[in-house]
Amino acid sequence: VAAGSSWVPFGTDRVQRGIRSSEFLWRLGIAGNLVHLACAVALTLILYRLLRPVSRDLALLAVFFNLISIGIEAASKSHLMAALYPLGSTAALKAFEPEQLNALAYLAIKSHGDGFGLSLIFFGCECLILGTLIFRSGFLPRALGVLMQIAGLCYLANSFALLLSPPIANRLFPAILVPAFIGEASLCLWLIVRGVDVGKWSAQTRRPVGSAAP
Repeated sequence: VAAGSSWVPFGTDRVQRGIRSSEFLWRLGIAGNLVHLACAVALTLILYRLLRPVSRDLALLAVFFNLISIGIEAASKSHLMAALYPLGSTAALKAFEPEQLNALAYLAIKSHGDGFGLSLIFFGCECLILGTLIFRSGFLPRALGVLMQIAGLCYLANSFALLLSPPIANRLFPAILVPAFIGEASLCLWLIVRGVDVGKWSAQTRRPVGSAAP
């Protein structure tokens, strides 16, 4: 199931068969997602320390938005676990027809996709703030800031479309998230390959708190 979209690539009967045949991989994927979210918490701290000299208040606001996003996304993983319940062998499940069990598994996966889409609303807000901080920083290219702001707008547009009009979201997804991928990938590659202008970053760390950024 495509995250953040109501599009489903197969029927509910194939959902059950697919999960049954690869249950360990399903559980491994959930565990991997949670490890990714734990790393995202650490990354939030790194970005805060990096961008705090530009504006401590805005950097802290970005932290709050991202932690809310991470919390919602982590909670949505419980729906992926819930998709396994109808596939068990407990006596209580005998009260349901196979088609009903298939539908329950599908709805659990669908709920995860919706929850993930909602988490991106807060992540989109974080991207907008990070873009503003990067644009004002002086130790990172302004173009990266613009790309991150565009990424934030794309996330917001996609998630609000999912919330307000799923048919529109289906038309927008996944094309609307291509600019978001470009923005995030550009920032990651720049930090890995080029890094920041250490001299300008150090100068900002020595700047009195509350003074305007150059």
